[in-house]
Amino acid sequence: MKTDSLFYRLFQTLPQLLFDLIGHSTDRAAHYHFESVELKQTSFRMDGVFIPPDEQPDWPVFFVEVQFQLDLDLYSRLFAEVFLYLRDHRPTHPWQAVILYPSRAVDPGDHIQYNVLLQSTHVRRVYLDEWAQSRQTLTQQLIGVLLVEPSQAVSEARAVLGTLQDTAAIDKAQTVAIVNLVETILVYKLPMLPREEIQKMLDLTDIDLKQTRFYQDVFAEGREEGEQKGRQEGRQEGEVTLILRLLQRRCGELSPAVREKVTHLDLVQLEALGEALLEFGGIADLEQWLTAHAEK
Repeated sequence: MKTDSLFYRLFQTLPQLLFDLIGHSTDRAAHYHFESVELKQTSFRMDGVFIPPDEQPDWPVFFVEVQFQLDLDLYSRLFAEVFLYLRDHRPTHPWQAVILYPSRAVDPGDHIQYNVLLQSTHVRRVYLDEWAQSRQTLTQQLIGVLLVEPSQAVSEARAVLGTLQDTAAIDKAQTVAIVNLVETILVYKLPMLPREEIQKMLDLTDIDLKQTRFYQDVFAEGREEGEQKGRQEGRQEGEVTLILRLLQRRCGELSPAVREKVTHLDLVQLEALGEALLEFGGIADLEQWLTAHAEK
């Protein structure tokens, strides 16, 4: 299972997850910028870096490493990446490395060369099976879907969806992203089953991404604004309004140039963008999609 990419999506969807894992307040999570970083002139790519705002010099940069297999060279590689990053980027903030293991069995243990770091406040080792054992929070339940055996994954996923329905505080756009993420995790864990079968097992035929209350509410707004302009024209305008609203909630404020590009997409392109935007992590993903798909 591609745990690195799944955790990348997890942290993009739920940045508060990192702060839950290390026992910090989640209040700061929304202020951090999360990204995957490729270091120049090396073959290293860091699993993820949480970068604090410039105006908070005391907040640490968090380097996140996801390690689901035993690797005796892990610490050599990790600390090489950290110090290369510090050399190349010269951040003014302190730093902390957070290593996520599925269990203690995968931790290579102390290392004579790196114990001074491993035993310092610069490094946190988190064992996800212990952290998520109680399954009391949404983030613990979501990690549980990743950790359990395939035979238990569906019941764990249903628990996540049940929590989503009962939790009014979660943003509607984020709800869509979490549902999509749960479905994707199961696709990885149950590769022999088609996605349609997984959706049936999760009762997602009625909670399909395009049938969520969030999507329906925004869709209705777009339809209402466009329905007086004729059937075809109304559909076009309704789709544009819908997609712009979804993009704004997913990617933040859109520039006039981006809005104009979206406005000039045809219906087929708008429908394709409506599917693709659920995977976007930010405005850069949208701009990349428009460059690849929009007419010049």
